[in-house]
Amino acid sequence: MKSFAYVIKDEQGIHARPAGILVKEVKKFESKITIHKGDKAVEASKLMALMGMGIKCGDEVTITAEGADEDAAIAQMEAFMNSNL
Repeated sequence: MKSFAYVIKDEQGIHARPAGILVKEVKKFESKITIHKGDKAVEASKLMALMGMGIKCGDEVTITAEGADEDAAIAQMEAFMNSNL
């Protein structure tokens, strides 16, 4: 399992548009990708669950990837977060 922590920089947090793009990115990988905030965790492939977490600007999240392509998945998720959120 691979993981990294990230502080959300987007003023609106994880809202509909970037969440939708994130879900599309996640679905490119076999690995199970999970986003954790505090004691909550959701699969990043589930749009409504992701938006339901209420992740706002300044929140720290941890992204984990577990599976056959976890190295590529975590690298892509880190690049996505830096570019979009």
